[in-house]
Amino acid sequence: MDSILQNALQYLHDEVRPQAQEIDLSVDALRQALDGLCSRDLMALKRPAEYGGPALTEESFRVFQEETARVSGALAFLQTQHQSAVSMIAKSENSELKGEYLPKMANGEKLVGIGFSQLRRPGPPVMRAVESDGGYLLTGHVPWITGWSFYPEFLIGATLPDGSALFAVVPLADSDSQGTIRISEPMELAAMGTAMTVTADFDGWFVPSSLVAFIKPTGWIQNNDMINIALQGHFALGCALGALDVLKAAADKRGFAFLHDVHGYLSQELADCKVETELAQKGPESDSNSASGITEQRLNVRAWAIDLAVRCAHASVTASSGAANSLKHPAQRIYREALVYTVSAQTTPIMEATLKRLTRLNG
Repeated sequence: MDSILQNALQYLHDEVRPQAQEIDLSVDALRQALDGLCSRDLMALKRPAEYGGPALTEESFRVFQEETARVSGALAFLQTQHQSAVSMIAKSENSELKGEYLPKMANGEKLVGIGFSQLRRPGPPVMRAVESDGGYLLTGHVPWITGWSFYPEFLIGATLPDGSALFAVVPLADSDSQGTIRISEPMELAAMGTAMTVTADFDGWFVPSSLVAFIKPTGWIQNNDMINIALQGHFALGCALGALDVLKAAADKRGFAFLHDVHGYLSQELADCKVETELAQKGPESDSNSASGITEQRLNVRAWAIDLAVRCAHASVTASSGAANSLKHPAQRIYREALVYTVSAQTTPIMEATLKRLTRLNG
C-alpha cells in the first residue's frame, strides 16, 4: 500500500471517525477535518508528479474515497469536490493555469470546488458563456456548488453558443468587480449540510483566458458520466462499510447471534459487489458492442452499490433500535448519507437501473 494512502487512512480512522457526528452537525468541526487533510498534503492525491504528486493510482484513490465515505459522509462530500477540480485542471492544456494552481492544491493554499452539474440539464442552457476580448462573459445560474466558505473558488461549467462547454476558475463569493456574482444562502439539506451547498447567479462576469481550463465538445459531460458510472459507486460502497461498522458494534454489544449472521451476510455481499465494481471499471470503451455491454454492467453494479448502501444503513438503524432516531447516533447519520449517495451524480440511466433493481427485489 502507498505510504501516502496509509497516512490518509490512519488520519481518517484515528482522528476523523471519532468526530464524525460532530462533523455532520458543525461547520467548524468539518473545517477542522478538512484542515487535517490539508496539513497532511492529502487534498491533491491524483496530482501529476511534475506538479508535486503524489499521483496516486486509480485503485488507491478509490480506496481513499471509500474509506472517507466510511468514516464521514460530510468530509467525503466536501473533499471530493476539490479532488475533482485537481484532476480536471491537471488535464488542461493551459500551462499557466496548471503552474499557478496545481503546486498549491495539496496543502490548501489553493482550494477549488466544482459547479458544472447544470451541463447535464436538458433544454436551453441555464449557464452560458460568450467569447469576449481576452476571455469570456458568463451569465446564468449554477444550481449546485458545495463548499461555500471552504473554497474561495470553483471550476464552473458554462455552455457556449455552439453547444460546447467552457470550464474556468471563478470566485465562490459575491462580487461586483468584473460583472456580478451572487451566492445564495446555504441549502437546508437532510444530510451533509455542513458542507455548505449553495447556488450562484452570474451576470456578465468576465473570466480571462488565463483562468480557462478547457473547452469540451458538445455532449462531453454525458459521455463522461457513462465512463464514471461505476466509479461514483465507491462512495456508496464506503457508506455500506460505515453502516456495517455500526451493525458490528451493535452485534458485539447485544450479543445476539442473528445480528452477527446479518453482518456476515451483508459483508459477503459487499465484498462481491466490490469485485464486480472493479471488473466493470476495466471494460473496453471503444468497440460499440463491447461498450454497450460494459455500460449495462456498470449501471447494474452502480444500482447494486446504491441498494446495498441503503440496506446496510437500514440494518444499522434496525440493530441500533430507538437510539438510531437521535441526530447524534451514527446509524441515523449513515442512513441519511445513503440517501445522498443514491442521487449523487445521478443520470436517467442510473435512476432507471436503481429503480429496476428495487422493484425486482420487491417483486
